[in-house]
Amino acid sequence: MKGAEIGRRRAYTENKTRALREQLAEAEELLGDDGCVYATGSFGRLEAGENSDLDLFIVGLNQQRRNPETKKREATGESRVSNLNAICITADLIRSVNDLGLPTFDGDGKYLRHYSVHDLLNTLGKPEDDASNTLTARLLLTLESRCLLGHSSYEKILEQVIEKYWRDYEGHRDEFMPAFFANDILRLWRTFCINYEANTRDYPDDEKIKRKIKNYKLKHSRMLTCFSAILHMLDEHQRKHTVAPHDALAMIKLTPLERLEIVKQNARSDDVKGAIDEVFTHYEAFLTTTNVDKAALQARFRDPDQAKVLGNQAYEFGDAMARLLKHVGDGSRFYRLLIF
Repeated sequence: MKGAEIGRRRAYTENKTRALREQLAEAEELLGDDGCVYATGSFGRLEAGENSDLDLFIVGLNQQRRNPETKKREATGESRVSNLNAICITADLIRSVNDLGLPTFDGDGKYLRHYSVHDLLNTLGKPEDDASNTLTARLLLTLESRCLLGHSSYEKILEQVIEKYWRDYEGHRDEFMPAFFANDILRLWRTFCINYEANTRDYPDDEKIKRKIKNYKLKHSRMLTCFSAILHMLDEHQRKHTVAPHDALAMIKLTPLERLEIVKQNARSDDVKGAIDEVFTHYEAFLTTTNVDKAALQARFRDPDQAKVLGNQAYEFGDAMARLLKHVGDGSRFYRLLIF
């Protein structure tokens, strides 16, 4: 992995995650084999810093009951993690975060939600997917998650999610394009962008500064999360003419930066290798810039000259990602389906 800051952040994240798991004996016992807790955001990408907060989701496997007519076991839609246990698990997570001196949960903990697998899959493609936050929970699970508790359940949940996206695979094993999954990734990316624009107007100056910082991070880390997965699948399809479910599961286990490393290893073109190096250089600069406390980062964005430079850097990162996407996918039908 390139870059001193990238390596430093990875080591910090792994150490903090290890320490957090050691604090969560009570939550682990309550969770059992009924579900999992996974981290997203900078902890999921293995690039957290000293000022990074922790984004977590709790997902339970589906309750099942025997259908008297078919005599088969069927999912009820309810989580095997009870509401009371979910509350106790959340309390243990909050206590452990405080004990380790990590920043408090974003939004006063309102994003610490408990879902069932049914919740994540039943809303797929429906208008309520975004409003219920299941779009974010499901896509971040597949794009930038790291399991904190309940590893066996985590693996089962991932398999069920990929099975849903790859439901047409059996009839197209030799030529499968994961357009359903890729379009949902693009939906998430555009939802991030739309939500930012909708919530930016008519804010006081201090809040506008915070929104500028959020935009700066959106145009780096969120963009990398979404498009590293698309790039990895495009590269897989270019080489194999298909993307199998096990290929998707292997991709999920990689961080966004690791996906780009794989694409570079497979690259036959110097254009691809050069574009990936450019992306890494820009991203290293982004991580270095944000490796300060909130007050210092806000001060940079209050300075018009610095804010302009940082804004231009964000656009340059996006331009580099766009060039890489074109180099990897141009000429393939899968790429064309992503464009229009």
